[in-house]
Amino acid sequence: MMGLGSAIGAGLFLGSGVGIAAAGPAVLVSYVLAGIMIIFVMRMLGEMGAALPVSGSFSHYARIGIGRWAGFTMGWLYWFMLIMVLGVEITGASAIVQSWLPGVPQWVVALVFVTFFAVVNLARVANFGEFEFWFAALKVAVILGFLVLGVLLVFGLLPGTDPVGTVHLLGDGDGFAPNGIAGIAAGLLAVAFAFGGIEIVTIAAAESKDPERSIATAVRSVVWRISLFYFGSIAIMVLVLPWTTASGDTSPFVSVLDIAGIPYVSGFMELVVVIALLSAFNANVYGTSRMAYSLARGGDGPAWLGKLSHNGVPRNAVLVSVFFGFVSVWLNWLLPDQILGILLNAVGSALIAIWLFIVVAHLRLRRQFEQDGTLKLKMWAFPYLSWFTLAMLVAFIALMLSDSDARAQLTATAALFVVITVIGIVWRRFHPAVSVEAADRPAS
Repeated sequence: MMGLGSAIGAGLFLGSGVGIAAAGPAVLVSYVLAGIMIIFVMRMLGEMGAALPVSGSFSHYARIGIGRWAGFTMGWLYWFMLIMVLGVEITGASAIVQSWLPGVPQWVVALVFVTFFAVVNLARVANFGEFEFWFAALKVAVILGFLVLGVLLVFGLLPGTDPVGTVHLLGDGDGFAPNGIAGIAAGLLAVAFAFGGIEIVTIAAAESKDPERSIATAVRSVVWRISLFYFGSIAIMVLVLPWTTASGDTSPFVSVLDIAGIPYVSGFMELVVVIALLSAFNANVYGTSRMAYSLARGGDGPAWLGKLSHNGVPRNAVLVSVFFGFVSVWLNWLLPDQILGILLNAVGSALIAIWLFIVVAHLRLRRQFEQDGTLKLKMWAFPYLSWFTLAMLVAFIALMLSDSDARAQLTATAALFVVITVIGIVWRRFHPAVSVEAADRPAS
């Protein structure tokens, strides 16, 4: 549920319209390609997580599979990415709530949210998990309700509706792929990052009572749930809506429910989007704190970030993440209109680098896990699908280089990658590595 909580956010509820506008009904192909890529990455991550469960998992796998430099660079790159995403999420949620309360400044709303989630994340890990479970469950319930209503709408089973047929699916005369291969490629760029955040599931499962079993179960269930929620929702959208009406300004969820004739749907979906953003913010505070904790425990971060409180929470690491949440509040006050765009550009394409590290680490570690007898969850058709996934990621980077906006993000991420790597080289000269055991994780 934490993986779903982090992955199901504005990217699905709002960003899906951008993909439909770019590719038309063929955005289904874009989602299938991106979905296959992330399913394979998650399977590889799940294999490593079940064999060696540690908090801040994939940074540790890069460290032992590729080298200490890779663990340092991947861990702090992921930490930086989530810190930027924290600002995006709290900015988006506070902007919507401020529109409901026009007399309250946006930064005040953001301050209240950040303070509340600071308290939640400093509580016991079990309490945090319970809180996030219900957050994610609400989003899942909304999507399931949308799928049921969507199916009824597609087959004309709602009052005053007729079966939609395949008119919109075929582009209303423009064809299934009105913008051709280029449109599918543009749609792929728009939708791939919507799957980001799901990798947090292995970090969370590492703190469970039975991490080996929990990770295997979580990875298997997340794969089919994401397939159902993402692919099912998008399929209903392209069946029901003319692709020319889609944009990034209006949620396709709202447009579909408007056709279904459900009253007050716009306000309700605004509430759902706020909950989705706050749920993702909560999960990502958790993710940043655990990554910082793991890096510190391995000697790749300040030692004080690796301290645990009496209730098993890496308090200092949480406080650092919350501090940057307050920085985003300050930016809300300083740049209320520009902040969202600035932070989105800062995130760039870091997620692709993270996925590349995961795949390479898996290719390097698989044989070792087999020899050690710790392999409990296996990647399908190893090593062929692993190499195929790596090829897909390289092809995705090539695709990004062909798009001017994506190329700028890729360049910014590459520069950030180099900066973190150089910092890591300097850091390692003065700080020896520390062995991190599988059991070395915050208490549940």
